[in-house]
Amino acid sequence: MAKRKSQKRKAQKSSFNWSFFLLLLFSVLVLGLIIIFCSLNRPFCASSSNCKESMKLDVENNVTGVFDGQKVIPPVIDLSQKVPSVKVLGEATVSGEKHIYVDLTTQTLTAYQGDTLFMTASVSTGKWHPTPTGDFKIWEKFKAVRMTGGSGADYYDLPNVPYTMFFEGVNAAAGDGFSLHGAYWHDNFGHPMSHGCVNMKIIDAEKLYDWVNPITTGNVTPATKSDPGTKITIYGQAPI
Repeated sequence: MAKRKSQKRKAQKSSFNWSFFLLLLFSVLVLGLIIIFCSLNRPFCASSSNCKESMKLDVENNVTGVFDGQKVIPPVIDLSQKVPSVKVLGEATVSGEKHIYVDLTTQTLTAYQGDTLFMTASVSTGKWHPTPTGDFKIWEKFKAVRMTGGSGADYYDLPNVPYTMFFEGVNAAAGDGFSLHGAYWHDNFGHPMSHGCVNMKIIDAEKLYDWVNPITTGNVTPATKSDPGTKITIYGQAPI
């Protein structure tokens, strides 16, 4: 009789341990699924691994960056303010709304004020992540920011990204980090090369930065009700 009771206790103890193991295994599986789901649904950031870090003025001269597995040398950024240009007496004033167009198919940017063409430039749009299409507006401009992201061979760390113009619209929230900006880490303009932003030659980005609204008032210039950001229309399909 005592032997039977001992065997029964052992069986109960074994059953309890097995149940605990199954419960623990189930909890681990559920936690793993939650982590995977959150990772897959994490908002994409076009300009860094954490968009907050790229949406602030960040200048680090005399450092190196990394792109496509290679070291790159950032430009030296001067944060002193330029003297505003003075219009020549009698110079014609261009009127009309400013509007930027980015054609993904041809990888070109054109900017107009009214019917007057201001500039045309070759650009590089999304290769590792598509550049959003639709209508947008510039919501803030930065003289320079730091952009980081990717992993493995795709890892990038780019200090002093110059003349960054963040835009937002129906297909890209302000927090998504999409922007027009200068690029010093490649010269393959006319072909997709970005993680979703619109890359420009630095000389072209500076020209556009000085022209677009909001009108530059410092190293960081947000759009306001009285000085809203310039409209941007992005269309077409980037070549593979």
